[in-house]
Amino acid sequence: MRPDLIQSALRASAASFGLALALTLAMPAPAMAQAPGAEDLRALIYYLDHDDQRAVQAEMRRLRSAFPRWTPPTDVNDLRAQASTTGASVDVQPIWARIQRNDYVGARALIDEARARVPGWSPDAEMLRVLETSESQIAFDEAYARRDAAAAIAAVRRTPALMRCDRINNAWRLAELYQAAGQNGNAVTTYRGVVSSCTRISEVTPTLEKANDVTTLEELAALFDVARQAAPGNTNSLNELETRLRAGRGGAARTPARTAAPAAAVAAAPSAAAPVVTGGAAPAAPQVATAPGRLPLRGDNRASQVRGLKDQGNWAGCLAASANPRSIEVLYERSWCAYNLDRAGEALAGFTAASQSGSALGGDVPRDSRFGMILSYLSMNMTEEGARLAASTPLTQEQRVTVESSILDQRGVRAYHSGDFGQSIAYLTALEQLSGSLRRDLAMLRGYAYLNNDQPREAVAEFTRLNDQLSTEETRGALQSARGIMSGG
Repeated sequence: MRPDLIQSALRASAASFGLALALTLAMPAPAMAQAPGAEDLRALIYYLDHDDQRAVQAEMRRLRSAFPRWTPPTDVNDLRAQASTTGASVDVQPIWARIQRNDYVGARALIDEARARVPGWSPDAEMLRVLETSESQIAFDEAYARRDAAAAIAAVRRTPALMRCDRINNAWRLAELYQAAGQNGNAVTTYRGVVSSCTRISEVTPTLEKANDVTTLEELAALFDVARQAAPGNTNSLNELETRLRAGRGGAARTPARTAAPAAAVAAAPSAAAPVVTGGAAPAAPQVATAPGRLPLRGDNRASQVRGLKDQGNWAGCLAASANPRSIEVLYERSWCAYNLDRAGEALAGFTAASQSGSALGGDVPRDSRFGMILSYLSMNMTEEGARLAASTPLTQEQRVTVESSILDQRGVRAYHSGDFGQSIAYLTALEQLSGSLRRDLAMLRGYAYLNNDQPREAVAEFTRLNDQLSTEETRGALQSARGIMSGG
């Protein structure tokens, strides 16, 4: 085992654009353990022992997201020593059982008890995410019932995931609270965040119908333009809806603005969620650091330094050295560093400017700028936006596999959580065929999809394979459940 394998796994080569996207099932909660415990490290050690570098990169990305303050050791033996510091294990099933019963206080108590009993142990990121999101959802629902806008905003600030498209009702309720408080501007901002991010016509239509009650005709027209730009495929339906709503208010029909090409769809820089409240009584509209207009192509004498820092994987140093870029050349290099520091919104704006104005830089810059846009969309879980742009971009084979793998990953997870288990299985199986393997967390998800899709035999086979590879409490519990269902008991 090469001693530098762990550290090299931390660096995706932006120079060669062989970026291995390893998107986990959900983003980690803001508050979590500072270092992974033994259970967290077992999969990484297994992949290192089998020299599965693709899986190592994916697992390292997951661990870095879950434990941002953790510095991995450079030697695998040191990693084993770190993993062995926790000798005892924790049965997490009682904790999950409390969460499923909505007994979040009880779940927190069991977590605290386990931490005291087993030094170094911490619940995994998924448990913390589910727990925090559930607690914040309860707080938001209670605030809405009391018509307490301040408390609702506090819940959203604490857990921005409450405003994602799969919880769109929260955004509608927040806008309703603003309207009731006479803060129509904030309500419109909230609706704008929804239509720029949530692109299914079944989501956009009721959002615009609700916005109709609080907007002026000019504001309503602007919202329709944002919605068309975010999802050009919805244009005909949106035109009909706008005509109907304007007629109901005595307004004449208008000619909608021409829908921009996908590459220009980030002019308003939408995020993957409805706008996150940033403080005070008003939420901020979705904002990213947009590219300065009319930047010259070259002329920023920091270009070589910025490119060198990027190629070294020194993302923070790269951003510091490229502050306030004065050329498209520097903005392009900076965008890769922003992307690798999870500043996808800023990266998206920069890549867009480079794709539109950087053709004179030559080489692969125009294509790779669009590749960066696609990765940024996918990083923000804007799957369909990324897929649309990928379909019109002549990517390299390596880039194509990276992008399509991420799209199948996200669609598989989304289908599972929406209860479409058969479709989830199809996406994840297609991902396995494309990449030659399936990440362990996604294989577990597929096993549960089989179980929920009345395919217990396939679930047993999936969980058995995973348990034979690496036996954990999770695989053993899943296998026991699947066998119990298959036997009818």
